[in-house]
Amino acid sequence: MKQLLILGAGRSSTALIQYLCEQRQQYHWQIVVADASEQTVAVLKQQYPTIETQQIDVLNEEARNRIVKQADLVISMLPARFHIHVVHSCLALQKNLITASYVSDDVKKLRTDIENKGLTFLYECGLDPGLDHMSAMKLIDEVKAQGGTITSFQSSCGGLMAPGSDDNPWRYKFTWNPRNVVLAGKFGTAQYLFRGRYKNIPHHHVFKRLSAVEVPDYGRFESYPNRDSLKYRDLYGIHQAETILRGTLRRPGFCAAWNAFVQLGLTDDSYEVRNLENMTYADFVRAYLPYSEDSLVTNFSRYIGTDVTSELMDRITWLGLLEEKPIGLTKASPADVLQKLLEEKWQTEPQNEDMIVMQHLVGYQLNGEDLLTTSSLAVTGRLNHLSGMAKTVGYPLGIAAKLILNNQVSQAGLAIPVHKEIYQPILQELEGLGIVFQNATRSLVSAYSH
Repeated sequence: MKQLLILGAGRSSTALIQYLCEQRQQYHWQIVVADASEQTVAVLKQQYPTIETQQIDVLNEEARNRIVKQADLVISMLPARFHIHVVHSCLALQKNLITASYVSDDVKKLRTDIENKGLTFLYECGLDPGLDHMSAMKLIDEVKAQGGTITSFQSSCGGLMAPGSDDNPWRYKFTWNPRNVVLAGKFGTAQYLFRGRYKNIPHHHVFKRLSAVEVPDYGRFESYPNRDSLKYRDLYGIHQAETILRGTLRRPGFCAAWNAFVQLGLTDDSYEVRNLENMTYADFVRAYLPYSEDSLVTNFSRYIGTDVTSELMDRITWLGLLEEKPIGLTKASPADVLQKLLEEKWQTEPQNEDMIVMQHLVGYQLNGEDLLTTSSLAVTGRLNHLSGMAKTVGYPLGIAAKLILNNQVSQAGLAIPVHKEIYQPILQELEGLGIVFQNATRSLVSAYSH
């Protein structure tokens, strides 16, 4: 009987655990789920009486090695900073590893060691990264198989609230790590290729450089550019493409309002705000604005270049950012203050539904014709059951685990799911789980004629 170890049982692990429990009887697996939280472990034990649950401190090397040693395959759902500890244990004990996280520089340095031991360390096998790779490579490989040449590639993804649950002026709530949302766009310059020209967008302009994205049945979204789109030229083998752009999706109007925070300096995480313990949110904002005898609303709207009655100001005032309400922090960066307020206002309710939206635009030349394929995905789910985020992260990981445990993956070493033997069976099974891309192809001439 093969043993599968899942490290970390947070919100994104729910669909993964459920999927593997449904598969375990057919394949005679033993499933062990370990988490740092005693409460989480107790809930899991009640929900899934057929699996083994353990509480573990993953930083305890002895405890970590003891549990990894018993496994045939390890799936790490831990925060990214803890993966390297799991990697060292898997290397030392010669265990295969899967995770949804990006390949870190520390792990890249171990590539030769992983290959020499004949292990498979499959990274970036969740949603984004993960499902984005797989669905994009399927399109790209299909074009190349017909003799076509990729001329442009644009891709965007977002974790949002489903219609009906987006019940605030921002049409947004936190369904994943709030820190990553608050600091989005802060780490380096966004780089991409557009119609043969290299574009470098500094972080304070990222939320101004938007593209419109239309998703069938779900309407219009806006996409802001991600950090480094250029690395996908080599990763996807699209060296002849004149446009390569990846972005993050939000509902219309979100980015303009968020840009106000960026321009004011409220997303800065590099220093602590002085006298914070005596400040209200209004005091906090005044500290970043030019002096004025006018009201705070008027001064704020003038600074960011909008009307006091605009929808942008509606979003700002709804948050309570301009209110005389004590912040309640003594030591914090501007980003910490903003995050505290957003976590209070962007709370989800158990009955809320989230929504994952992804779209690829692949332009190519085939038989002398310029074509454009639009591939769109929208997945919804209940936050108190199986969220869209949990499905799109967990199901690809679960299917990949099944492939590796059943010896259906020959790819050894440090890998991501851009190879057909990995992405094809995963995408095929995902369709049966309701994760289906809707594709439409048309002439590029007609695509730009509307």
